[in-house]
Amino acid sequence: MRLALLCSAAWLVAGSAWGQGEPATELPETVVVGSSPAEARAASEHNVTPEEIAARPVARVAELLEAAPGLIASQHSGEGKANQYFLRGFNLDHGTDLALTLDGMPLNLRTHAHGQGYADANFLIPEVLGGLRVRKGPYAADLGDFAAAGAVGISLANALPRPMLQVTGGSFGYWRGLAAGSMALGPGTLLLAGEVGRYDGPWQHDDGLRRLNGLARYSQGSAAEGFALTAMAYASRWNATDQVPARAVSGGLIGRYGTLAPSDGGATQRFSLSGSWHREGEHGFTRVNGYAVRSTLDLYNDFTYQMADPLRGDQFHQQDRRWLLGVNASHTMDGELLGRALQSRVGVQTRFDDIRLGLARTQDRAWLATVRTDAVREGSLGLWGDATLRATDWLRATLGLRGDWVGGRVRSDLAANSGEAAAFMASPKAGLVLGPWRGTELFVNLGTGFHSNDLRGATIAVDPVDPLNRLARVPLLVRAKGAEVGLRHRWGAAAESSLAVFGLTLGSEIVFVGDAGTTQASRPSRRVGVEWTNHWQPLPWLGLDADLAATQARFTGPAAAGEVGGSRIPGAPGLVAAAGLMLGEAGPGWFGAARLRVFGPRPLVADDSVRSRGSALVNLRGGYRFESGVQARLDVLNLLGGRASQVDYWYASQLRGEAAPLADRHFHPVEPVAVRVTVTVPL
Repeated sequence: MRLALLCSAAWLVAGSAWGQGEPATELPETVVVGSSPAEARAASEHNVTPEEIAARPVARVAELLEAAPGLIASQHSGEGKANQYFLRGFNLDHGTDLALTLDGMPLNLRTHAHGQGYADANFLIPEVLGGLRVRKGPYAADLGDFAAAGAVGISLANALPRPMLQVTGGSFGYWRGLAAGSMALGPGTLLLAGEVGRYDGPWQHDDGLRRLNGLARYSQGSAAEGFALTAMAYASRWNATDQVPARAVSGGLIGRYGTLAPSDGGATQRFSLSGSWHREGEHGFTRVNGYAVRSTLDLYNDFTYQMADPLRGDQFHQQDRRWLLGVNASHTMDGELLGRALQSRVGVQTRFDDIRLGLARTQDRAWLATVRTDAVREGSLGLWGDATLRATDWLRATLGLRGDWVGGRVRSDLAANSGEAAAFMASPKAGLVLGPWRGTELFVNLGTGFHSNDLRGATIAVDPVDPLNRLARVPLLVRAKGAEVGLRHRWGAAAESSLAVFGLTLGSEIVFVGDAGTTQASRPSRRVGVEWTNHWQPLPWLGLDADLAATQARFTGPAAAGEVGGSRIPGAPGLVAAAGLMLGEAGPGWFGAARLRVFGPRPLVADDSVRSRGSALVNLRGGYRFESGVQARLDVLNLLGGRASQVDYWYASQLRGEAAPLADRHFHPVEPVAVRVTVTVPL
């Protein structure tokens, strides 16, 4: 709150100074359609403009990431928890194989209390985002851990066209206040933003979400040379209505929006200081960025109710406290080889996590017993390079190589689970781009990559609940291999289509289960799919887009003893589709948007005997921009009122009064129709 008040005071004191600086990155109000990068290396690469981000009606901030074709950002718990992501036939949990970065600062957290790669995007402020860069598959040398399925690079704006105050109110106790603006400060630009919000939701036990968010960014220079420093602070707390068993709803024990564990919920804080510097000189272009992050999370969940402890329940508390430090640097050089243009890039990426972890059994958030506590220090070093040769006017070839070392030490309260582990993996990459011929380019990409496992899984020896039960250790790094063939065609200046066919294999989907403090083995897997992306702007005030992604995801190894047989990967979406309509031009007048999101059915068990239902959600926006710059808009979320699920799981749980555990579908429902009204006032 103090940060938000300081930001507001600064805006009031600055007065007429706002807008006097020359902004390096602006957010004009024109609605345009996103496009592919000018020098794309794969058919699946995609850029999302800040205008496209601003035009999307969404229920939660992480849904802005759905501007990446084929990506689903869902939620199965309270709104303060990291979202659940789906892409290319993966149920990515909270980010296991989807690398998210903000101006080069990683959002995925290794060896996390709740799940490997946990990536919380709730601290993002949409109005100050500068765009998204979407890349998929393990084909880029500068992408390392967590990027097997894809990567989304989020950028921040350096300036806003005008300072503003914004207030949003809506259904189910939703409220959000924002103050943001930029001003000239010396030779650079200072951007400030402060946000406060709350949300109860349709749940019978209110989410009670409360959040505070602030950002201060100072930038200076140009595209050729400059720097930026950014400080961010975020805190939230919430109650959680997690997934519930279908039998509890159908049997009348609870309503569709009820809960069996009303004390579930959590609290999180995130503070970061990051900086970037770039310079174009005689010998090439150099970029350096560094970051320091302090994050905390306390999470209370109960998924099985009375299965483990019929008297006190199965709630558990996961605690994560960490410092995250890192530096990335790269250098790009232009030259020639055999008289043809050659661009070479080299880079280094370092990261260090200092982590304190805890897992305990609780009842109504009161401590009962400690399952395990750990102190973890984990570091990594990645070296990468690639070279792109323009062999002819119609052929570009890229070769790349990446090497990653990841290692660290675990000090557990159970000495048998303490230890050290380290691994190295080399990842070659290659790509060809042919064309353009009559607006058409062809792409071929090959590459290997990896994702890391929880370091505790690489040092574990015994079950923390039953030390007599010995457990197998997991590899720290798991290999991914991918290939993609695609094409992109530009239909003049107004339309563009791309088609990509891909294949991706993982050596193992072994994970460390933070909910239990143990490892869970899965099998090697293969995914084959196709993605079709289209953008069309027939008129200056009309933009259309449509995306379709279909994937076949299968296990390729035999089921382990005691595991359900079958080749289907639980939770893997076979079909994701989206379509959008954007209306409006710069200046006064009406504007609007409509979005359709189709989330196809998923197998819930490996033999495909139980499946989730698909869903189709529609969000709508309409608004008016006055001559004064004041803007009013209305968002209608889940316009059709679909009674769908955000996520579905199939597992055993035991309700009070049941004699034994029962396997059942556990689901988290989509919120019903909701209305939100936003008024923006320029200062």
